[in-house]
Amino acid sequence: QVQLVESGGGLVQAGGSLRLSCAASGRTFSSYAMGWFRQAPGKQRELLAAIVRSGGITYYADSVKGRFTISRDNAKNTVYLQMNSLKPEDTGVYYCAASYSDYNILPREYAYWGQGTQVTVSS
Repeated sequence: QVQLVESGGGLVQAGGSLRLSCAASGRTFSSYAMGWFRQAPGKQRELLAAIVRSGGITYYADSVKGRFTISRDNAKNTVYLQMNSLKPEDTGVYYCAASYSDYNILPREYAYWGQGTQVTVSS
């Protein structure tokens, strides 16, 4: 089992940057593939970026490709989401999540979730 705690959200102007962090408890962080999801008001939770257990392969949704970067530090039990060139449509609650296997893109395929952190991008 793993517990996840996100941080780094906030209010930023369009074009700005934020870096989200997700700290995981436990000694088996490297056993989990990690993903960052976003849930905007009135919309379904969507996967933005994912990284395999080794960190060697990443996935990005088309909406964030070229602007967001996911990375992980298994020694620090932390996964990051660097967000650049933010747009108002990036506003939402951002969640990190852990999956037992690589290459999962659906929320139901992720077993553990953080509490979420709010990101608001003003125009």
